[in-house]
Amino acid sequence: MADKGLLIVISGPSGVGKGTVIKQFINDPDLKLSYSVSMTTRAMREGEKEGVNYYYVSRQEFEDTINNGGLLEWTEFVGNYYGTPLAEVERLRNLGRNVLLEIEVDGCMQVVKKIPDALTIFIVPPSMKELENRIRGRKSEPEEIVQQRLAKAQKEMEVSGNYRYIVCNDDVELAADIIRVIIRHHMAKRV
Repeated sequence: MADKGLLIVISGPSGVGKGTVIKQFINDPDLKLSYSVSMTTRAMREGEKEGVNYYYVSRQEFEDTINNGGLLEWTEFVGNYYGTPLAEVERLRNLGRNVLLEIEVDGCMQVVKKIPDALTIFIVPPSMKELENRIRGRKSEPEEIVQQRLAKAQKEMEVSGNYRYIVCNDDVELAADIIRVIIRHHMAKRV
């Protein structure tokens, strides 16, 4: 049987470039990474696939899963539930896969309570001004939403010290390389 894989949690404020950094290393075969597919009560969008983008369930099914302790972490956002199914994470880890969760700060704190040895990485921007420039550069949201994102980012940055590692995304490739080194280090410690 394969050694149990790591549980890796990556968080950071909106606009910091988490997805861009993760794309740099997610397919590195040496890291044995698997993305965790979340469960949600929101409707499937065009182009999405069941079990690929999300597991789409009813509100009742989601609440039953919460009550049965079947979620590693969960939240409610704009009227819909989102969460990480514990059984799927454990199945992948038992296959020797390192499971990557890209989740919010609150979700990470829920994960650490259940799996204290989770590898937690918080991605920070070089500065709050740079983060603001990135968010505004999207030109996709009204000023009110930009201000909400910036306020939320400030609160998230204040708890970044709860994470095992903090990585600055000043250079995408460098940030990805640092995270690769962190993951490899923790993989080597388990052998």
